[in-house]
Amino acid sequence: MDSLTGLSWQGWLTSLLSICGLILLIYNTFFIVAQQTNIIIERFGKFVRIAKPGLNLKIPLVERIATRMILRVMQLEVPIETKTEDNVFVKVVVAVQYFVLPDKVYEAYYKLLYPDQQITSYVFDVVRAKVPKMKLDDVFDKKDEIADAVKGELSHTMNEFGYGIVKALVTDIEPDPHVKAAMNEINAATRLRIAASEKGEADRILRVKTAEAEAQSKKLQGEGIANQRKAIIEGLQTSVEQFKSAVGGTTAADVMHLVLLTQYFDTLKEVGSNSKATILMLPSNPNGMKDFADQIRQAIITGEAINKVT
Repeated sequence: MDSLTGLSWQGWLTSLLSICGLILLIYNTFFIVAQQTNIIIERFGKFVRIAKPGLNLKIPLVERIATRMILRVMQLEVPIETKTEDNVFVKVVVAVQYFVLPDKVYEAYYKLLYPDQQITSYVFDVVRAKVPKMKLDDVFDKKDEIADAVKGELSHTMNEFGYGIVKALVTDIEPDPHVKAAMNEINAATRLRIAASEKGEADRILRVKTAEAEAQSKKLQGEGIANQRKAIIEGLQTSVEQFKSAVGGTTAADVMHLVLLTQYFDTLKEVGSNSKATILMLPSNPNGMKDFADQIRQAIITGEAINKVT
């Protein structure tokens, strides 16, 4: 009975080992390759073939998976510190987008050990050859030229190693902090100068327009006064002629004295009606009005005489 039991345990253990061996054999024979991935198969260390996406098999214990090559686009960011033509240190960040060429998977794995380091070296070489020939402002303006130069150099070189370059982008340009602060101050000063110039121009235009408006106003005011005096003179002329024709033996001087006296009394009446008025009064007696009229007449005669002499 004991021997039968022992044989049963031995048989069970043998079956279990057989099943495990079969599973292990299947596991080492069949494998799955994901989409956008290639697997390199080696036999005793020698390249045999490239396994494509899907279900694949290999000879257990003879063939092995050397590596998995991702065919999707990858990105490598390379920060570089260099100097411009005007001796300004600047940090340039270049992003390189690259991928393994599907028909050159063998070259990508066996010819190049560290692709990231190789790409970084070429980016350093190109950027430090281009930027020192540019001024700081030109680095910002011509960053696309730098990116194109990096892509051109990498595409020519990395294609031999089985890598394609999709794009090279200059993603950041960072000058030295002191230089950046100075550039901001220069920009602010320039804008303040432009603002002051514009403000001065606006003030000048405002003053010119104000002067033009004042001149136009005075011109219109003078024309109004001239028209007013013309109307007064015409009215006085008509009044004098009518008075002379109505009252015989009167002269124009008598009529003017009467008109001045009438206006004088009208002024006194207007001043008397306003208690807060501050007026400098002319002589208030009739003789004084006659003297005032004589002075006006004498001034007019003197002016006409001067005009005739000149």
